[in-house]
Amino acid sequence: MFQKKTVIIVGAGASKEVNLPVGGELTGRIAGLLDIQHRGAMQLRGDTLVLAAIQEAVQRDDPSVGNIEPQMQACWRIRDAMPQAISIDSFIDSHQGDYSIELCGKLATARAILQAERDSLLFFKPIRGPKAMAFKTLRDTWFNAFMQLLTENCRVEKLSARLSSICMIVFNYDRCIEHFLLNAIQNYYGIDSEKAGELVRNIEIYHPYGSVGALPWYGADHAIEFGAELSPSQLVDLAGQIKTFTEGTDPDSSDIVAIRRQVREADIVLFLGFAYHRQNLDLICPYESIRLPLQGKGCCFGSAIGISISDCEAITQELADRLYCRPKDISLRPDLDCAALFHEFWRSLSLL
Repeated sequence: MFQKKTVIIVGAGASKEVNLPVGGELTGRIAGLLDIQHRGAMQLRGDTLVLAAIQEAVQRDDPSVGNIEPQMQACWRIRDAMPQAISIDSFIDSHQGDYSIELCGKLATARAILQAERDSLLFFKPIRGPKAMAFKTLRDTWFNAFMQLLTENCRVEKLSARLSSICMIVFNYDRCIEHFLLNAIQNYYGIDSEKAGELVRNIEIYHPYGSVGALPWYGADHAIEFGAELSPSQLVDLAGQIKTFTEGTDPDSSDIVAIRRQVREADIVLFLGFAYHRQNLDLICPYESIRLPLQGKGCCFGSAIGISISDCEAITQELADRLYCRPKDISLRPDLDCAALFHEFWRSLSLL
């Protein structure tokens, strides 16, 4: 039976539905972490782990360095600039080549994302806390709607093929999707975590700008639990996995080539919580000198909360030009969040 190929492009707004910070909320948290102030030996403000990680990173780079004054100045510069910044990524990128800005910005970003995972609706502690994710609290989120789409008329033995028809391009550093799917599939089908992990790995998931580490069940080295508390050394290692716009958009990298192929071959392209920034559109579907149409039907759907009608029209035309399809095949909805988008276009998005 023909299986539609669906590519889901995930932006920061998608994680907002499980209480992760976006936009000014995230830059505000980063500013707070980097507002490092002392009175003598006592740290009054700012994050102690970020400070310890800065000291660790400087020592690794050059053990002879006795002070971290340049890094402290960088922390305060980032703190003071966050109210102006579109995002921390944009700020770091605009100071490309400044080692201290990059180090402190990435350390604070990794720290903030892991704290946000821990504070999210998806976090639970199976040892001392609840033994399962609180799925009732997720009922009205797109995560639950997506799970319903995946499992619609699907026995567990058929799930592998269905998951293989999905590709996800995640522009967030968090691991909310992977963490949710492992636990949701395990709970729904009554299978163990090992089997659920095998199934989730059928989905091709790309993080073009990196993430705060691989989850343990992926079997990668130096895995990081969802919402983990880290040592300074671990935080330094993790910060090195985060990329800025420039670092993440090498057109010759294998991931970028694969991402563009996935989008071009898609039957359905779905944007969730995505801001449609041009540098991100350039990454997934650049303007081509020789245009190639989507090999599938080219149907495109997207949430667009907070985007004006005029801008939705402009983005629709831009997507049509980039994907070489008709504007009427693109539905951007400024009135729908991610969960509502699934309900509005349920039959169109169906994997049956």
